Amino acid sequence: MREVHKTALVAHGAEAMFDLIEAAEDYPHFLPWCAGATILERSDEVVVARIIVNYLGVRLDFTTRNPKRRPEWMAIDLEQGPFRRFAGDWHLKPLGAAGCRVEFNLRYDFASPVLARMAGPVFGRIANALVDAFVARADEMRRRAAGNPD
Repeated sequence: MREVHKTALVAHGAEAMFDLIEAAEDYPHFLPWCAGATILERSDEVVVARIIVNYLGVRLDFTTRNPKRRPEWMAIDLEQGPFRRFAGDWHLKPLGAAGCRVEFNLRYDFASPVLARMAGPVFGRIANALVDAFVARADEMRRRAAGNPD
């Protein structure tokens, strides 16, 4: 079993960060490992998404069902994919008007030992960089909104 725990204090509101995390259909625009993302179901209580990873020669396809409470929490639960276990959550705690604390937790284990050897290091790198990728996207979105695309 592999585990990832990341925490960051960010200069973006919890609502803005939650919206970026929840919008899986946008992942291919800013996550270099994401070859595709489709929303299969979305309501105020849950989002179900199919994600295609294609990175450094490793291709994975999985579906998650993610219960949520905007803007403070979203779980990540595997519905279908190459994992024996894949579960986690995002916690967002507002810190005043312009910031929040982001906490990301993920526990996963591949169903096959061969897949674990082949995909494990790549997937570990992706999971460990996820929080930073969302913060960078929030920074980019803020610059664009301010009229400064650089």
